[in-house]
Amino acid sequence: MIEIKDLAFSYGSSNVLRNITMKLEAGKIYGLLGENGVGKTTLLTLLCGLKKLQTGSIDIDGYNPYERNPLFLEELFYLPDEVAPVNDRAIRWARETGKFWPEFSLDKFDSLMSLFEVDSSLRMTKMSAGMLKKTYICFALACGTRYLFMDEPTNGLDIPSKAQFRSALLKYTREDSTIVISTHQVRDLENVIDPIIILDTRDVLLNASIEEISSALYFDYSQTLHPDSLYSEQIPGGFIQVRPNTSALESKVNIEALFNAAHRNKALIKDIFKPL
Repeated sequence: MIEIKDLAFSYGSSNVLRNITMKLEAGKIYGLLGENGVGKTTLLTLLCGLKKLQTGSIDIDGYNPYERNPLFLEELFYLPDEVAPVNDRAIRWARETGKFWPEFSLDKFDSLMSLFEVDSSLRMTKMSAGMLKKTYICFALACGTRYLFMDEPTNGLDIPSKAQFRSALLKYTREDSTIVISTHQVRDLENVIDPIIILDTRDVLLNASIEEISSALYFDYSQTLHPDSLYSEQIPGGFIQVRPNTSALESKVNIEALFNAAHRNKALIKDIFKPL
């Protein structure tokens, strides 16, 4: 369990995060959404202890991330958006670097590299940006950690690789892992991430499961605009609309439309999904 209470962080006089309180449970893949600059990357680096909290607390199963306890670090992997090439063959780099994670499996790494169609004998300095990103994804999944934080993992991936990523994420992660994925590419991960977290400037608008979202909001695909819609967008054949689910109807959650509805109705969305 990850518990965040009254978290605040600023860069100088610029407040990035404020009043962040939420719980993240084991066995779930959280999608962390938000506009540029709302603090998604900052939150991830705070969770893995790369930055020090200024106000509030983060408790990850009894650990304070910033203390960098070795027992905590061996159960954590953070994949940043930008990754650096290493002047070594991928398989040798993975073998040596993987020693820092007790559950790391070189066989799993090799299987993942095959899934992503990347030659593990290549030097990482000779790889394209997409191949390098896939190599780091393979390593992250092969570490078998309880906590996995990924910042824009599908950036730079081609269409087949995005499908491979979804498959690998579901197949190669532990059932008790807490996974947090920051992304702007919601369509890449729409069938994978659940629950959904939407950050606003210095606040959490929503932290809810797909089931909770579909119970509270109705995603309407029709040719008629409804006056109570929180958000509507024209699509071929009609509109996609998000409106309060006052009749307990079932619908498929459209995460992109959800984000836009939340962005336009911040106070209302926060009130609908406020913790009990």
